[in-house]
Amino acid sequence: MADYQNLFTTVQPTSHHLHDGVPLGPYNSSRDFKPWLFHLLGRFGNAQIGPIYLGRLGLASLFCGLLWFTIIGFNMLASVNWNPIQFVKQLFWLSLDPPSPEYGLSIPPINDGGWFLIAGFFFLASVLLWWARMYTRARELGMGTHIAWAFAAAIWLALVLGLLRPVLMGSWSEAVPYGIFSHLDWTAAFSLRYGNLFYNPFHALSIVFLYGSALLFAMHGATILAVGRYGGEREIEQIVDRGTASERAALFWRWTMGFNATMESIHRWAWWFAVLCPLTGGIGILLTGTVVDNWYLWAVKHGVAPPYPAVYPSPVDPATLIQPR
Repeated sequence: MADYQNLFTTVQPTSHHLHDGVPLGPYNSSRDFKPWLFHLLGRFGNAQIGPIYLGRLGLASLFCGLLWFTIIGFNMLASVNWNPIQFVKQLFWLSLDPPSPEYGLSIPPINDGGWFLIAGFFFLASVLLWWARMYTRARELGMGTHIAWAFAAAIWLALVLGLLRPVLMGSWSEAVPYGIFSHLDWTAAFSLRYGNLFYNPFHALSIVFLYGSALLFAMHGATILAVGRYGGEREIEQIVDRGTASERAALFWRWTMGFNATMESIHRWAWWFAVLCPLTGGIGILLTGTVVDNWYLWAVKHGVAPPYPAVYPSPVDPATLIQPR
């Protein structure tokens, strides 16, 4: 008899009486859609779909997000003369750009960055409303608010890129454009303009936590799959039974990694690594141009990087090129 492997032979529970979930407290909207089973989704996770709870915050968030998406889409469509074929062909190159530098932090004309600011307002409203929804839903269910704070870390990076840093720099033109290749071009130009972002220590920390969280999640997922033949994914049973998958997994980590990782602690490690990635990245972006004008010269000054050989003209700090008014 072949060993049970949950990676290939998942078990899908089915029932004619699907559960709507725990009762909702007062001042809550009703749940939408009756739950139903979808077999193909059950191959990857839980087969049950619904019920869905949106509530006022969820509806407001989706409405703002739809406006943001529509504004960007119609501006891109207008840039190809309302030609849907060209819209599809050039989609990767289309962009909704921020206002020109001469407008500073003022309100520009609608077709010279005004739509960009309007779209940014609805984007910010959408994600903040969704965050409030996640927080209130967690409290309503008696859960911790870890998910909401993890989402807040991603919102922090978005706020730095689109609001906080442009305000500190005194110009909306510093914001990231809405577009696929234009976004990538902005990233490359940003690094070149400020002396190579790889010398930014907070950028380095962000990459450490990016790779570290990917490694931790992969190791955790692989460990649970490796003890799936012992029911490793059934964590409630693992808590009360001895000689189980959890003990084997802990023993394996103790033998190979030199420290214990419990069913709870590995999630704390992964949560912190993942959350610290956008947090440190946002700090690094916020310091760029506001505190440090050239990260390579900063690294040379502080002994992080050696100076280049004097083959080409020495790099010049851009701050020294600004003429006093």
